[in-house]
Amino acid sequence: MREIYYNKDGEHIMLTEKVAKLMNEQINHEFYSAYLYLSFSNYFVENGLNGFANWYQVQAQEERDHAMLLVKYLQNNEVKVNYESIKRPDNTWANSMEVLRAGLEHEKYITDLIHDIYTEAQENKDYRSLQFLDWYVKEQGEEEMNANELIKKFELFGDDTRALYLLDQELEARVYAAPSLVL
Repeated sequence: MREIYYNKDGEHIMLTEKVAKLMNEQINHEFYSAYLYLSFSNYFVENGLNGFANWYQVQAQEERDHAMLLVKYLQNNEVKVNYESIKRPDNTWANSMEVLRAGLEHEKYITDLIHDIYTEAQENKDYRSLQFLDWYVKEQGEEEMNANELIKKFELFGDDTRALYLLDQELEARVYAAPSLVL
């Protein structure tokens, strides 16, 4: 049976309590992603790869905006937003490839979380949330692909210092572009 969720005035809204809870949790996961990518950025600055650092700095901005889009969606649906503590990222990477692989694994984890929210919304026929979440599903595919391509390029060029320098320069040119999702 479908749960019905009510706003503070007792009016019925489309989101179920479970979907709202999962979206609130996802806000925290997105902010953690930003923290994680900032720690990756710091790692690369400390190791003289400023282009890689820039790439993760931009990635951190994207993750923050992903969280804020969820915040706005919940607010637009009159659902209370709950901010939780953000855990500290583990900064114990042995080398650059470990950082890159941790980034890909984290994106896969976030994809699984988005799929969980999507499944819950689908089971409850919450079509508005499904439409909203479609963007996140597509975005996660893009983020996994980008993380995987970065690993492939590093594997290809990592031992060749000149090629790695050029790759680092290429990554330094990445600029932030706000998400295309309109609420």
